[in-house]
Amino acid sequence: MRKIKCFILILTILSVLFFLFGLDVIPENLQPQQILEKAKNSDIIIIFNSGGWGNTPFEKAEDFGPIVKEIQKTFNEWGYNSVVIPYSRTKDSFLGKIAGAKDFLNSFNSSSSILADEIEFLVQNLPDKKIVIAGLSAGGAFVTKTYEKVSERTKDSILAITAGTPFWIKSSDSENVLNLNNAGKDSLAKGEIKTLLLSLLEPPLKWLYARISGENLSLSRLTNQFVGHTYNWDTTASEITSFLAQTITQERNVKILK
Repeated sequence: MRKIKCFILILTILSVLFFLFGLDVIPENLQPQQILEKAKNSDIIIIFNSGGWGNTPFEKAEDFGPIVKEIQKTFNEWGYNSVVIPYSRTKDSFLGKIAGAKDFLNSFNSSSSILADEIEFLVQNLPDKKIVIAGLSAGGAFVTKTYEKVSERTKDSILAITAGTPFWIKSSDSENVLNLNNAGKDSLAKGEIKTLLLSLLEPPLKWLYARISGENLSLSRLTNQFVGHTYNWDTTASEITSFLAQTITQERNVKILK
């Protein structure tokens, strides 16, 4: 028994050291050279960041993908061509998620530096293009940190749209950044601690009660969703289109969607 306890202790210590000092995040590279070719006929490059682990494919990102598609549609109505480039923050593996958790706790210090460098490269080689970096929740935090790290000169070519960024991440007050929080209703963005705790505790308690009552209720059906943390185009269209009209289409007269 003593040997087992010693083994568990050593394993725990190694795990903590590994988490703190090992396995830097290496997100999927944007492959800027390929983007240069892909974006040559586009006016705007949209770099998409999903919420959660940040590895949800764009076509499957039902939480934020539809909003980005509407942004593309809006650009098209205004006479701009755009291309969406999904950015994966975390590799879809166990070790990848450990690395992603580490980077999240470090406020995306590692991965945001990588993306910032890649954006610098794109702006230098595509000076006539606009780049929009957009992200939801953890993706919003990642976008915020990335925007902070690009040079001031590069920021003139970049717009950032964040939705539901966690409250502990300081938002940028730049006119090139739009921070969405569902008109103050997003409990995670506003830091409403009591509401957040209830959102975390309620699903497992409901599951436990169902099990005691003999009801076969899957915990996956009770997946936590913070109050006000769901975003859709109907409630964000006015803010987003107004922001884009002021920052991208200043030289044109555009129709703002209501």
